[in-house]
This record gives sequence, structure tokens and C-alpha cells, in this order.
Amino acid sequence: MFELLQQKISEVVSISDEDFHYFTTHFVQKQIRKRQYLLQEGHVCRYQAFVVKGILRSYTVDEKGGEHILQFATEGWWMADLSSYFTEEPSPFNIDVLEDAQVLLLDKASWEKAMQQAPALERYFRIIIQNHLIATQKRLMQSLTGTAEEKYTKFQQTYPSCVQRIPQHMIASFLGLSRETLSRLKKKDVT
Repeated sequence: MFELLQQKISEVVSISDEDFHYFTTHFVQKQIRKRQYLLQEGHVCRYQAFVVKGILRSYTVDEKGGEHILQFATEGWWMADLSSYFTEEPSPFNIDVLEDAQVLLLDKASWEKAMQQAPALERYFRIIIQNHLIATQKRLMQSLTGTAEEKYTKFQQTYPSCVQRIPQHMIASFLGLSRETLSRLKKKDVT
């Protein structure tokens, strides 16, 4: 279950087998069924989740019941509300499962112990959090200035294995597009 995690860490930093094994002792392995929550709005985010299998999404629901999807996480990605995780304040987000999933959960105390024990892990998390911030800023700018076609193209590049696995209305929500606009883009993409 830890092979993918080791591969993803090794793509970013060098880590000794001893440090990696130590790191794996801090995780809780969990199977989560489709439509189950990992986090619900109003609760504190207690875990960072590394996705071994499946797809998770992070989203908020407005007062009219409309969903606004912030992020998808598929195999090899991390998912959490980091603000809630680090500050221990209630989260405004929900995180649920779109496909039956296997995840590795890491609580804050275990995360901090692992960072102290293995400097390579601290560097790894600094780099992935830094990359996440950069990606978030780029996504925000694209959502403000990009055309519908540019947004969909970027989605295809970012989540190539998910285009067929995620329902169209969720992709539209993530991109800030109507279902009809997304449908037109997908038809145009096929032809």
C-alpha cells in the first residue's frame, strides 16, 4: 500500500529506506466507500489524506445548495483542508469520495513527529505545499481571465485520468462553467 507514496516522495526528494519506513508507521490505512465523507463542513480537518486508489473532491456548498468544487485528488495526490488542519479551526469545506478509495491518513501530531525525525520529509512537504500554492494561484488567475476552452484544456492536462471518471456536472462546477458550455466543449474536443 505504501509503494505509490514512496514513488511520489522519491520523485521530489531522496529519502532513506529507514526514514521512509519510520514515516509509514504514522499512517492509518482506510478504505472509504463512494459518497462517504472524509471531512464535513464545520468539523476540524484532522488528517491529510494520501490517495492510493480512487478520487476525492474538496468543495463547499452555498446558501442555495450549489456546490463549488475546489480540488480533485486522484492516485498519488494529497487532500486536506490545510488551514483547518494546521489551525484546528472548523473547516468551511467538505471532502468526499467519488469512487471507492484507499487512503493513507496522517494526523497532525504524527506529521510533526515525522518532520522532526526525517528532514527529507520536511523538505518534501515544503515543496509539495509550495507547488500547491503555485497551482492554486494559477488556477485562480485562469478562472478569472481564461476562456471556457482554456479552462477545460487545463483540466484535461491536470487530471488526464479523470476526464472520464468524474461526472460532467462536477467538472463544470470545478471550472465555473455551465453544464451546457462544458458539453459543447467536450463535443468540440471529440470532433
